[in-house]
Amino acid sequence: MATATTYGARAHARAQEGARTEAMPVVPASAWPAPPCAAGHLVWAETVAGGNYTHRVLARGTELRLTDLRGDACAHLLLYVADRPWERLNVADTVKVQWNAYLGEDRLLLSDQGRVLASVVADTSGRHDALCGTSTLVRNTERYGDGTPQSASPAGRELFKLAAAKNGLEPRDLPPSLSFFQGVEVRDDGTLDFTGSAGPGGSVTLRAEQDLTVLIANVPHPADPRTDYVSTPLEVLAWRADATRPGDPLWEATPEGRRALMNTAEFLASRGLA
Repeated sequence: MATATTYGARAHARAQEGARTEAMPVVPASAWPAPPCAAGHLVWAETVAGGNYTHRVLARGTELRLTDLRGDACAHLLLYVADRPWERLNVADTVKVQWNAYLGEDRLLLSDQGRVLASVVADTSGRHDALCGTSTLVRNTERYGDGTPQSASPAGRELFKLAAAKNGLEPRDLPPSLSFFQGVEVRDDGTLDFTGSAGPGGSVTLRAEQDLTVLIANVPHPADPRTDYVSTPLEVLAWRADATRPGDPLWEATPEGRRALMNTAEFLASRGLA
């Protein structure tokens, strides 16, 4: 189809309506086949290509499921309270408050205010990392020859900058991130051992405990030893659900978690949000 004229370009663009590619957002999300727990309630359905990013604002109580479709996705994640972006994911507090450096089911993702941003409600992968953060322009340029967003080997931080800008955030607003589906373990001598992926189909489900701005970059883990830039599609689904409330087993799992959840509930109640 000729696109040399305005009419031809318009006709070509309109001809793409309804087209589907492997990696794209689905609008409306309800058009995507939903898991049984989300039937009729999908609010976000997208497949993120390797070397790409996505972002969304999610309401409190929304459940977000990330799935490593082919075994080489790595979902680097940042979270911000939607209307107060200065309250954001704090990886150091997430690790030290819970006395555990390894992410998994029933872990809490904490802000620097001692409150819960999200809880991990399900995990079939077990290969995650809270220690290394994401890749950088300098490192990717050294390893792959380029790390800019438009290159064949974009760095996670560079993609986060784009996602942040679309939500009114600046590079200075980017703290260290968490990553899912590519694991790292600490050896006895303090060095890090890259354990890689658990294989295709692994998933992790998070529950938003406050209204959140979610940024995701799907890029290779910085500790991945492979010389090639390997990053495969990531499925992102989110659906309406309920936030954690008193009586939920998560409230009683640990004293530290209970205090963080109480801090969150008290703050939300004072604002008339819970």
